[in-house]
Amino acid sequence: MTPIISVRDLSKIYASGTAALTSLSLDIREGEILALLGPNGAGKTTFISIVCGLVTPSGGEVRVGGHDIARDFRRARALIGLVPQEISVEAFETVIDTVRFSRGLFGRPRDEAHLEKILKSLTLWDKRDAKINELSGGMKRRVMIAKALSHEPKVLFLDEPTAGVDVNLRREMWQVVRGLREAGVTIILTTHYLAEAEEMADRIGVIDKGRLLLVEDKTKLMHEFGRKRLTVEFIEPIFALPKTLDGHDLDLSDDGLRVSYDYDTRADRTGIAHLLAGFAEAGIAVRDMSTEQSSLEEVFLRLVEENA
Repeated sequence: MTPIISVRDLSKIYASGTAALTSLSLDIREGEILALLGPNGAGKTTFISIVCGLVTPSGGEVRVGGHDIARDFRRARALIGLVPQEISVEAFETVIDTVRFSRGLFGRPRDEAHLEKILKSLTLWDKRDAKINELSGGMKRRVMIAKALSHEPKVLFLDEPTAGVDVNLRREMWQVVRGLREAGVTIILTTHYLAEAEEMADRIGVIDKGRLLLVEDKTKLMHEFGRKRLTVEFIEPIFALPKTLDGHDLDLSDDGLRVSYDYDTRADRTGIAHLLAGFAEAGIAVRDMSTEQSSLEEVFLRLVEENA
C-alpha cells in the first residue's frame, strides 16, 4: 500500500548552523495514529512544519498523497489539517465564522452540516455564536481542532494538542481522535503525556537530536524494548538476601516481605529460575509472585539515554 506521507532524507539546517533534522526518512500509513516522541528541541515541530509547508527544508523530499510538497504545494497542503502548539485565533470572531473562514481558505464549498458535525463532536455547537475571546483556554484549543478539520483533510497533525487541557476535555478530544481514525483520517501527534501515546497510537516514532531513532508498532516496541519487574512476596519477612543471589540486582522492601527484580524480556535467560531456586535453598517460603510491564515512558527514556 502506498503511504499517505513519504519522507526521504529530510534535513533542516538553520542559518546558525543548528541541524534540526538529519537524513530523516519515514513512511506514514493511511488511517494510522503515529505518535512522535522526543525531548524538547528534538526536531518534532520542525518535522511537522516542513510537511505542512511552513518551513523550507535544507534537503530531502516529502510527498503527501503522492504530491510533492515543493512542486505541488497546494494539492499536498489541501490534504493536511494542522493543530499547532500555540493557540492562534481571531479574538473577536465567532466560533462558527472562524471555522467557516478556515474551510473557505482551502477553496471548499460551504457545508453547514459538516461544520455542525465537527462543532458538536468537539462540544462547541452551543458556543458557535460566542466570540473567541469569551472562551476558556480549553475551548480555544477545541476551536483550533475544528479549524484544522473544516476542509475535511486526509491527514491531521496534532502538535501537543492537550497541553493545558483538563482531564475531562482530554478524554473527549481523544474520543474525537478515535472517531477520525475510524473514518480513515491519518493522525500524527506529538505529546508529552506518554500515557496518551501508549493508549492511542498504533505506532511510535522516537526523535532525538534531529534523528529518527526508530519507528515501530507499539506492541512490538513494548515487547522488544520494555523491561518487566517481578515481585516476589514471602510468607515471613526476611532481613537479608541469600548470599547465593548476590549477582542479582534485587530490591528488598523495608518490611522484608517482598523483593523486586527487573529483567530484560529480550534476554536468553531472565534469571528468574535461578532466583527462585536461591530462595528455596535458603528455606525462604514464597507466598505469591506478580509481573509488571514497563511503561512507554520508561521505554522512551531508555532509548533517549542510549542515544545520548
